[in-house]
Amino acid sequence: MLFSNQDRYHYARCQLREVICQLRFPTILSIQTQEPDLFQESIRRDFPLYSARKEAPPPRVTGAGTPQQKVETPPPVINHTFVSADGLWKINLTRDFFALSTLRYSHWEELVEHLDRPLAEFIRIYEPAFFQRIGLRYVNILSRKALDLEGRPWSALIQPAYLGVMAEPDVEEGDVTKSSLDTELKCADGSHVKIHAGPGMVKVNNPKVPPDPEVKFILDLDCSQGGNTPGPQVPGTLDALHGHALSLFRGAITSELHAALDPSPM
Repeated sequence: MLFSNQDRYHYARCQLREVICQLRFPTILSIQTQEPDLFQESIRRDFPLYSARKEAPPPRVTGAGTPQQKVETPPPVINHTFVSADGLWKINLTRDFFALSTLRYSHWEELVEHLDRPLAEFIRIYEPAFFQRIGLRYVNILSRKALDLEGRPWSALIQPAYLGVMAEPDVEEGDVTKSSLDTELKCADGSHVKIHAGPGMVKVNNPKVPPDPEVKFILDLDCSQGGNTPGPQVPGTLDALHGHALSLFRGAITSELHAALDPSPM
C-alpha cells in the first residue's frame, strides 16, 4: 500500500535534510514596499538574524497564440529572511507567501512550536484575507553509509512503487545510470501530493568541501491544500498534511530500513 496506517514513530537516525511549511496568500503590497519592522520586532527574540534580497520572478507570456503575444518581465520580489541564532530555523516572507523551514527536524510538535508565534504575529499584523495554498514538504536523503547498510540494495530498503526498473529482479542496481519517479496524487480530503523519488548524488555547494561520492536515495514528499483557507483552519489543515506525509513515508520504506532508522513509538 502506498499509504501506511501504521503507528507513528520517532526515528533516532532520521534522514531528513529539510522540512518546509509554506502558506501562500493574496498579494499584500505593503510587505514589498515597507520594511517589516513590526513583524521583526515580534519574533526577533527567536529569529534575531535578518537579511533581504531581491529575486527575479520567471518571465510571463501574455497574449499567447495572438499577434499581441509578448514576454513580460515582472518586477523583482523582495524576500525578507529571519533566521534563528543557531542557523537551523528560517522564516521567509514575501508579498505572496510566508514560510518556515528547518534543517533540524526532530518531531512534528517542535515544528509547530516554532511556527505558532511567527504565524500568529504575521496574521495579526498583515491580516491576510485567507490562504490560497498551504504546503508541507519533507525532503528525505537516505544514506546507506550513515545507517550502516552499505552493500544492501535499494530494493531491500525501498518499496517497489518508488524504484521503477530497479524493483525488477533481473536488473542490477549498478547498471542503472538514471532512474526517478515523479508522481502527483489527489487525496480523499481534497489535498494534493507531489512525490519525487530516486537515487542520486547530492551536490555540495561549498567549494572547500570535496564532492560526496555516495549514491543516496532521495524521497521528496510535498503535500498541499488549495482553496481559500481562513486563518483559524490552518492548524487543522497542517495536521492533515502532516498525516499524509507520515503515512507516505512509512509506506515507502521496508521493515529493514525502518529498523535501521532506530524507531521508537510515539
